[in-house]
Amino acid sequence: MSIRKMTISIDEDVYRGLLAVAGKRKMSRYISDLVRPRVVEDALEAGYKAMAADMEYEKEAGDWVHSHMGEDMPDA
Repeated sequence: MSIRKMTISIDEDVYRGLLAVAGKRKMSRYISDLVRPRVVEDALEAGYKAMAADMEYEKEAGDWVHSHMGEDMPDA
């Protein structure tokens, strides 16, 4: 993963809160960790979306679930 620098403008109260929560040297990481899930699709999520888009797979999965409804689950 490469690192890119950017300049952003935020309100003074947001900056002070960020400073209090993350600390001066960890603000970038804190912001990145908060923003990442909203802008970067992870592999697991991409896999789920691909499965959901596969209508044949979804039908087979639904058929399997419905055919096993009412069965007892094994004891753990």
